[in-house]
Amino acid sequence: MVYVKWTFILIFWALVAMVLHYTLPQRDIARITDTYVERIDFGENSIFWAHPATGDNPNPVNRDVFFIQAFRTDNRPMIYRNEDTGWGWPPYFKFDTSNLQAEASDLESKSTGGAAQWALITHYGWRNEFLSIYPNAISVRAVPGPDYQKGVNWVNVVILVTLAGLIWAIWVRWRRFRMNRIDPMLEDVGDSLDAGGSRLRRLFGGKG
Repeated sequence: MVYVKWTFILIFWALVAMVLHYTLPQRDIARITDTYVERIDFGENSIFWAHPATGDNPNPVNRDVFFIQAFRTDNRPMIYRNEDTGWGWPPYFKFDTSNLQAEASDLESKSTGGAAQWALITHYGWRNEFLSIYPNAISVRAVPGPDYQKGVNWVNVVILVTLAGLIWAIWVRWRRFRMNRIDPMLEDVGDSLDAGGSRLRRLFGGKG
């Protein structure tokens, strides 16, 4: 039972870590080379696409999605989708998809030399070619070059510290509740069972 318990605990925290890694904002230094629109037919990976833009059909079979094509500092390609999150999850309250697409288009850079325009792209989500999953761009702004220091992501720090504090507070309260209420109750049940067993043994001629 101990192994089963720890297996469930590890699976639970692994799922929590995956949700946090997918949801929390990440930042890339990249060179934007193209912006385009593509008609997407949603399938089994629809969970990884955001809600339709405000005013659109809330349950479309397919729709046009903005994309931002870029190359990161290691010269590896990265494709970002550009979708509104609206009032849904994750709670970025993003409603400026068209504006962001215009800003990304303005930063397009075809050159691979020193004159290339580099951008800091903030996004959430994962990139998976097999499942056709794309990270969703949240913001984009010009930076001096590929060696630009992104600095500390204070949003993630604040969220993780707050979450850790909440988990600690819940654990402390649960531990106190268990010590004050559940453990004494289990001890009473155990004592009652022992007493009942002793009476049965005496009743049937056993030793108490």
